[in-house]
Amino acid sequence: MILLAADTSGKLGSIALGRCGPSSDCEVLEVVPLSGGTFSAELVPQIMTLLQKHGLGKTDIDGFAVASGPGSFTGLRVGLAVVKALAEALGKPIAAVSLLEAVAVEAKLSGRIFAALDAGRGDLYVGEYQDGATISGSERLLTKDEFLVAARGALVLTPDKPVATVAEAAGLRVREVERPRSDAIARIGWKKLQADEITSAEALDANYIRRTDAEILAK
Repeated sequence: MILLAADTSGKLGSIALGRCGPSSDCEVLEVVPLSGGTFSAELVPQIMTLLQKHGLGKTDIDGFAVASGPGSFTGLRVGLAVVKALAEALGKPIAAVSLLEAVAVEAKLSGRIFAALDAGRGDLYVGEYQDGATISGSERLLTKDEFLVAARGALVLTPDKPVATVAEAAGLRVREVERPRSDAIARIGWKKLQADEITSAEALDANYIRRTDAEILAK
């Protein structure tokens, strides 16, 4: 199975191509970085170039994995729109992967884990996990003070230095990790596809967690 994964949730992004077997992990063939601020111009040409480099066309893609958030409103919209369009045209399944989930799962640690990302404005995106499994409804937006209370007794994983600094100053157990790329999205997405945790192109939506300014003003 040929799997195409995309992550446009941050200032920088990437796409990955994987060859996945039914009884094995997904072998990532290549990861291609994307420059922040140019996702809309880069994404489709880079996908086509990546496929051609490996002797493939778009009709060879068997499934998609995409980072669904949280992250940049504009970046997420671009990545999801491209994946939606390709999946709908090809009639292929999509696995939506939370970036918080990727932080927790890629660490391959057991116990109670808080994945945390800097959300700006003094807030944090957090997700709670037990032995790598998502605790239902745990992904949310917290203030710094709310986070410090909620994360007591857990191991905090974060790719963001400011979050790590705040957590360490409060006496929490902290481990800084690399920010997940599209290869991590591919590996997790493959497992979701195997478990039939799929999303249709029509149903695929961004997991912003924080409402957009437009939504807030509309209230």
